Amino acid sequence: MALDFAATYKVLVLGDSNVGKTCIVHRYCDERYYDTYISTIGIDFKQKIINLDGTPIKLQIWDTAGQERFRTLTTAYYRGAMGILLMYDVTSLESFNHLSYWLRNIQENASPDVVKVLAANKCDATSNRAVDAERGQKIAENFDMPFFEVSCKENINIEEAFLTLARRIREQRGRRLARLPKSPGKPVLAARRPRILHHANSEREICRPDVNIRTH
Repeated sequence: MALDFAATYKVLVLGDSNVGKTCIVHRYCDERYYDTYISTIGIDFKQKIINLDGTPIKLQIWDTAGQERFRTLTTAYYRGAMGILLMYDVTSLESFNHLSYWLRNIQENASPDVVKVLAANKCDATSNRAVDAERGQKIAENFDMPFFEVSCKENINIEEAFLTLARRIREQRGRRLARLPKSPGKPVLAARRPRILHHANSEREICRPDVNIRTH
């Protein structure tokens, strides 16, 4: 039996290769963790119906390839995207430095209303951390993004990151709908009371009512 849901939110997972994009999608949608690294070829997506504060919402989560030779593939998939989970790896300074590329790419290709959340993966890898939490928090604040340090391996903050993204999408949709002009009401026919015409022969004739059109 098909499950009913109130809306579908298209979400992209972006970031460099090997930051854990595929892992976070599998962990969140399938509740599984794969220890072996498999590079995503092109685009893959999964769907998950969540309970967003009592409302069923379908998340359509697109896992995009991070390699340079596949980046042109992802451009078309920005179309219709409502939210973006942008990722880097706390053990890779290079993936953190490349956030500027991804943010510029988002600005050039995504809707101005797209919602973003920044996720720093592998926060459990304390021994070889290359990027501290303060640096991630600072860039998140500069671009108005909620920030989470996550771990696909230990399942830390995965659900929180996606739920925060979904809530912000819902809020953005509400603001967008509030900006839309209100459509005028349908015209209704308002009949006046019949007029009674007096003729010279004193006979009375009831004529058709006058009809006016007004809009609410």
